[in-house]
Amino acid sequence: MEHPESGAGPTPAPSHDEPPGMRRRDLLGYAASAPLISAAAGLGGLAAPSSARAAILPMTPPDTTDLIDIGDAVTVTALPTMPLVKVSNLANGRVRLELPRFESGQGIATAAAMMLADKLGLPLNAIEVGSADASPELMFNQLTGGSSSVRSLHAGMPLIGGLATGSANAVVGQRVTRLDALDIVTGRKKFTLDQAVPDAKPTMVCRPPTINGQFVRINNTTAVMGMPGVLGIAPIPATNGIVPTPPGVAVMAETFGQAWAAVNALDVTWTAGAVAGESNASIQQQLKSALLPFLLPPLGALTVEGEFEFAAVSHCPMETECAIADVRADRAEIWSGLQSPIVTQQAVAADLGLPLDKVKVHAVPSGGSFGRRLFWDATLQAVQISKALGRPCRLMYHRTDDMRHGRVRPPMFHRARATMLLGQVISFEQRIAGVRLDTRHGFGEMLGAAAIALPNGFPQTVGNFAIEQVMFKTMVASPYNFGVTTKLLTPVAMDINTCSYRSVHIQPSRLVEEILVDEMARALRKDPVAFRLEYLRLPRARAVLKAVAEAAQWGKAMPAGFAQGVGVHQESKSFTACIVEIDARVPTDLKVTRATIAIDVGTPINPSGIEAQMQGGLCESISIVLTAGLHIQNGLPLEGSYSQYHFARMKNYPKDVKVIIMPPSSGEAIGGLGEVGLSASSGAIANAYARATGKKPRSFPLNFPVDFTPIPPGKLPTPVVVPVPA
Repeated sequence: MEHPESGAGPTPAPSHDEPPGMRRRDLLGYAASAPLISAAAGLGGLAAPSSARAAILPMTPPDTTDLIDIGDAVTVTALPTMPLVKVSNLANGRVRLELPRFESGQGIATAAAMMLADKLGLPLNAIEVGSADASPELMFNQLTGGSSSVRSLHAGMPLIGGLATGSANAVVGQRVTRLDALDIVTGRKKFTLDQAVPDAKPTMVCRPPTINGQFVRINNTTAVMGMPGVLGIAPIPATNGIVPTPPGVAVMAETFGQAWAAVNALDVTWTAGAVAGESNASIQQQLKSALLPFLLPPLGALTVEGEFEFAAVSHCPMETECAIADVRADRAEIWSGLQSPIVTQQAVAADLGLPLDKVKVHAVPSGGSFGRRLFWDATLQAVQISKALGRPCRLMYHRTDDMRHGRVRPPMFHRARATMLLGQVISFEQRIAGVRLDTRHGFGEMLGAAAIALPNGFPQTVGNFAIEQVMFKTMVASPYNFGVTTKLLTPVAMDINTCSYRSVHIQPSRLVEEILVDEMARALRKDPVAFRLEYLRLPRARAVLKAVAEAAQWGKAMPAGFAQGVGVHQESKSFTACIVEIDARVPTDLKVTRATIAIDVGTPINPSGIEAQMQGGLCESISIVLTAGLHIQNGLPLEGSYSQYHFARMKNYPKDVKVIIMPPSSGEAIGGLGEVGLSASSGAIANAYARATGKKPRSFPLNFPVDFTPIPPGKLPTPVVVPVPA
């Protein structure tokens, strides 16, 4: 049964590059490929008259994530050491959990407290949660990533702590405010730079004018040492550990303002980095060249295809990279936000030549991470600075450093094609080229990380390539039965500082697929929601789509310039769907005005936390689909502040957002959440844009001008001084 397209207001008229159905020119083109054997010949009854209806073909081969995903792997490897997670009795009947995962705003500390309260039969206010120091005995059980923390803690909760199980308490499933919410809003929450470490002096770093430029010499040491408050200047020694120490010249001073002024006064000679001549355009051209073209489609088939560009994306959490290090001749102590504290401790001990038990690493809760703090770059720098200057170092990256010399989601280029025959999709092909993802953090411990990093000093190693492929295969899932389905990743070795960003491969890959799903529906003259319901593989995926379609009034009439868009996603054993409404009357000022999201995580732990995560994912989708990306020019991102990197503000966020949490799924394992919230909303936004404007979204972010004056390379912006009223 075919369905007319609805829900977009006036439908754009068919154009020469976006047909509503098969064009006469398409038929002539396919006729020219007569030597090809029709795919129908190998599909049994599909070799029938054009009026016949083919059966929907199951995904072939089955999706890897149906068998095992990254969260399964994290959970299985964490279970053996769950009994070693520290739980202790405090006074007044309270219990303290040393959380072996990194709290960076996602709410896992509250979820863990809720699960522990239920286990022990205690009220939630009797549970205290702290951050575990690096504990090598936990092995793989202290890595935070892959939207797996609540999944693995839930699976391991029966093993934690050895405390007696209490009577049923039923905290899980209740709406709970985050345990640290009041401390955050009142300023009592202690982040890295708030730690009271005696004599730890403010430190900032002068960076090279290109990514990974190398230090040669300082030309004015005496003059800068004479500036107010300056305590020391030191080139940061290069190290040959698992991960190289980022290049720079450190300035330690009595205040951060004095360190800032001294950094800008430094005259440093650098050699150019390996990508000094590269720009967004040249990077995209290299990525595009790495992909092989598709073969010609089978005779009589209809194809929908496209090429898609994705600029590099900055993690840019509210808290920039920072660390405190106190290095002595016989010991070292570190405070920093770390997603992989064990390998950090092991790597620092190796760099300093100290026994492991002489290096203490405190994993401090952080104001954002998104995958960036899987690496310990700031810790490496702080350690080297403290060692060189003989004082405890309180290192802070400036926002400009964080965006330009921190780690980014890799630039990517995608080529995708859907092939349809007899009104049915028979294949979906997607090829992705991206600047290689740095995975040298491994799985949170030294042995695996060291193996991945060999041979040292190369931007791409055999181990790094293998781990990126494993991550891709165990994270990127398609929810659809599109017949023969292939998704191939080609990493391109370039010396750019990359790192996992929430859904590093998933969000762009699934965004591309969701865009083509809408275009397939249009080519077959079907409604986008009805088309998805026809092809979705699993009942839980159809259930979330039906829930949002009803709640969002899919198909309602909308004024010109407005449209609805839809997206569906499955990841980490969770399912989500989203419908947004967009105001595209001013194409350069697109606004998402309404969003309806349904999420099925199996067993909801904290509905309030789930809503917060989905709203955060929506905000991130609005940003990286519409406006937020990095312009690399002459080997350096131009963006160096929030005023230049156009992440969404409150004014860009819709006032009308509804999150539907699906009821617990009987017998279903608990699913992941953090990264799950991006892909459906990203697809919905792009599809709403296409329906409102009649333009195919192909380059992201969609609105990407250089509408600012870049900060000079190698410099920090002049501080803005706000006069205080008399």
